[in-house]
Amino acid sequence: MDGAWWPYSRNAAAELPGLVAAADRLLDRVTLRVGVHGDTWQSLTRRIPARGRQIRVSWSRHTDPRLIILSFATGDPVVLLIIPPGTAVGTAEATLRLAAQDTAGLTPDDILTLADLPSGPRRA
Repeated sequence: MDGAWWPYSRNAAAELPGLVAAADRLLDRVTLRVGVHGDTWQSLTRRIPARGRQIRVSWSRHTDPRLIILSFATGDPVVLLIIPPGTAVGTAEATLRLAAQDTAGLTPDDILTLADLPSGPRRA
């Protein structure tokens, strides 16, 4: 895991363009694809707009619903832990800080437990 993301909602059409724009800017890379668990998002389409291009959204039921994967034109993918929308500010901030640290050897459940979030997936 490379970090965490705290979306405002489970509306993919509303949330994913902002995530892609931030990732492109902060990582100085071009996002080509976003991978998500299909059952955890609303308004999920196969493509989303991003700075004059279309980003492919791949979704499946075989991925961890607590993670999102960003794939780029160059370099390794970035895996982010999704902090559920509606999480209390203090808990979400603690999760963001934990996920930004060296998380080698920690699972999503470990980080969520340390931040005092339920480890099971939440459905939209």
